[in-house]
Formats: sequence, C-alpha cells, structure tokens
Amino acid sequence: MLETYHTVKTEGSEEVIIQKSRFIGYVRRCETEEEAQAFIQEIKKKHSDATHNCSAYMIGEHDLIQKANDDGEPSGTAGVPMLEVLKKRGLKDTAVVVTRYFGGIKLGAGGLIRAYGGTTSTAIDATGVVRRQLMKQMKVTVDYHLLGKLENEVRNSKYTLNTINYLENVELIIYVESGQETEFESWIVDLTSNQAQITIGESSYVEFDVTPE
Repeated sequence: MLETYHTVKTEGSEEVIIQKSRFIGYVRRCETEEEAQAFIQEIKKKHSDATHNCSAYMIGEHDLIQKANDDGEPSGTAGVPMLEVLKKRGLKDTAVVVTRYFGGIKLGAGGLIRAYGGTTSTAIDATGVVRRQLMKQMKVTVDYHLLGKLENEVRNSKYTLNTINYLENVELIIYVESGQETEFESWIVDLTSNQAQITIGESSYVEFDVTPE
C-alpha cells in the first residue's frame, strides 16, 4: 500500500462554453477499470444526444491502467490531453468524461486540445482533490484529569485527533502517519509522565483536502 497519494473526491462536474460549444466535464474516483468503464457508459447514456463523450482514466497504485478515448474527435485531440492532466496533477484512481455539444464553430486541433484539457482541469477543481495518507489508529487511554492537557497538545501537533470516548477512563482515538508509531508513543509517555495506556490499532487511509495551486 502506498503511504500517501492524491486522488479526487467522490465525484463532481463542471460546464464551460468555448466558441459556442458546451463542454461538460464529469469526474469520479474509480478504484478499478470496471468502475471506470461503468462510469463512462453512465455518462454516455445520460448524454446520448451529445456530439462526443470523450474519456480518460488512470487506475492503480502505480498507474498501470491508463486509457484515453477520443470518441470521434480527431486522434489525440481529446482523450490524450485529458489523460495528460491526470498525469500532470498526479491523480490516481481517477476517471474523467468530457461531453461536448458542438456549437457550430470548429476549434482546430490546438483548440480541441486546450478545450478538453482545460475542461478536465476545471472539472477536477470543482470536484476537489484530496491527499490520502496511510495512518495508524492509536488508542490512548488516560485518567480524566489528563484529558484537557492531552487534547490540547494533540490538536496542536502533527497528529490527527479522530474521536474522544468518555468511558470509565477517557479514550482518545488518534491517527498517526504510518512509520511514526514509536515516535508517537514516546511523545505520549513524556506528555503524560507515563500515565497513558497506548494500543495500536489498524491502518487505514485518512483524507485531507488539497488546496488548488
């Protein structure tokens, strides 16, 4: 499993008008090629009356599955520019469909490349990008008199406080980046004068919003 990678939020869309043609970009997170193909077919069915429904996707930890489809546009002017945007932005497990309704003005090869690439970028920005970070779930159990100090320190640290469970003793569920468990345990021991019980839980991905550049 990758320790960290970028992908899109669940899904989104955005429309732009270029020289009277409507370009509608659809974006969805897809973790398998089957999901990507189903998404493409869904948009094609939704816009069966469109001039073109061009698509691109990049799937897998190491981007082993990469596909681009011009759907009738001149070769290399739609799907490939869309795929290049995914590569440039380093987005994994991401599929994009750009639907075009022709407005009567031909854009030429260069214009098409800019239109499809630009619509893809605009739709990705509208959808939102996240950084998925592999984190270890750590459960820290302390007496209630330590809660205020510990909660404040955790919230102002590089670690991520997930939940607080108010039981006989108080439990803090904290996410720690994979590989930083030992450092975290030492930090908690020092912070609580060794009065905390620390339990290491499962690893899972936690998502953080990425601000567009």
